[in-house]
Amino acid sequence: MNATTMMVPQADPGASYRAHKAEIDAAVARALSSGWYILGQEGVAFEGEFAAWLGTKRAVGCANGTDALALTLRGMGIGPGCTVATVSHTAVATVAAIEMVGATPLLIDIDPDTFTMDADELVAVLEDPPPGLPPIRAIIPVHIYGQTSDLAPMLAACRAHGVKLIEDVSQAHGATLGGKKLGTIGDASCFSLYPTKNLGALGDAGILATDDPELADRIAAIRQYGWRERYISAEVGVNSRLDELQAAILRVKLLYLDTDNARRQAIAAAYDSALAGGPLAPPPRRADSGHVFHQYVVRVPDRAALMARLRAEGVATAIHYPQPVHLQPAYRGRTALGPAGCAETARAAGEVMSLPMFPELTDAQLNHVCSVLRRL
Repeated sequence: MNATTMMVPQADPGASYRAHKAEIDAAVARALSSGWYILGQEGVAFEGEFAAWLGTKRAVGCANGTDALALTLRGMGIGPGCTVATVSHTAVATVAAIEMVGATPLLIDIDPDTFTMDADELVAVLEDPPPGLPPIRAIIPVHIYGQTSDLAPMLAACRAHGVKLIEDVSQAHGATLGGKKLGTIGDASCFSLYPTKNLGALGDAGILATDDPELADRIAAIRQYGWRERYISAEVGVNSRLDELQAAILRVKLLYLDTDNARRQAIAAAYDSALAGGPLAPPPRRADSGHVFHQYVVRVPDRAALMARLRAEGVATAIHYPQPVHLQPAYRGRTALGPAGCAETARAAGEVMSLPMFPELTDAQLNHVCSVLRRL
């Protein structure tokens, strides 16, 4: 790398703030001036605006995406004595949330093309659950990288066996399947609003959505000590509240989410073209779906060498994720696996690589990355 080499970060959460600085600063000033900083009008407004954008009856804000999953499980009465099936190829938060409520995680393998839960294995597991585990009461498919999971067979199997389907949409805000937005297909859906997400706060935040008003009301109580009236806990709850500053910021950023997703898709199309005919294959898309490219992920057998080569050209990359949950020290040897043993998951962890992806990527930066890709 020389002094004139263009530097392209893999992600740049600060760019989103800079792009909307005036509006965000005004929203923050409005929230600060209100004198009400927890569960006030900004949060109420954001919940309503998010539900309207998504197409659900209700949305409930909370402290982060992990809590959104845990609150949803608790709201459904899922905890000790229950098994929840999910994947090992995910941010550890998905599995952490299951254990937070005292449930038992069961990790299903992934489809090697889309990196999402293997629907065939999930259906087989619901038909014939592994021995020695509590009953499976819920599944959490993860729409990873902005890609849609194969929900139709999963949903049919869940309905047949009385199992809840909770969508983890933390990496797929705005993605669609069959013309429907992800987050509107299962029994409930959960979103991280971490700063690097397609819809990201400037700190920790999360939200969950459902068409079940009773479930939403219960979760809204649980997130604040189980209160349905102030200072009176109707049931045991937690403290997981979305603060007014983040809600105000998210109201601004929600206005630009569809435009930002379109930019991500344009960046992905440019990468597809640059990789055409070369040694790296563009990531496959599920049919009848709208991928929103939280990440643009390719599979690379000799990943370390390619990452070093790209770094020398000023192109930063990342690995999402370098170690599956079931192989991490905190979970190794104690987490139940499906019949495939997460073999595809382990293989993917050694090969995945994420190229620069954020909507504020400039045309000059994009052209530089594409130029480097064409020379691989």
